[in-house]
Amino acid sequence: MRKQTIQYTTPLDALIAIAKRLSLLEQEQKMASEEFFNQYSQGKLPDDARFIEWANDYRHYLSLRHELDTKLKHAA
Repeated sequence: MRKQTIQYTTPLDALIAIAKRLSLLEQEQKMASEEFFNQYSQGKLPDDARFIEWANDYRHYLSLRHELDTKLKHAA
């Protein structure tokens, strides 16, 4: 599998793109990302490539949300 790097102009652009990917995975797997991540983190789901990508996307999503929340609190 070839790794692809995508660069976004702003953290908000990245958050929107990742949220769209997460939404597609949630629909495909019929499971919310938070529930998936909890099960995956507990070792209840296999380490196949699709789940690894989903877990990484969800971690990135949480990181971006935290970054944007922090910036908004400082701006207020």
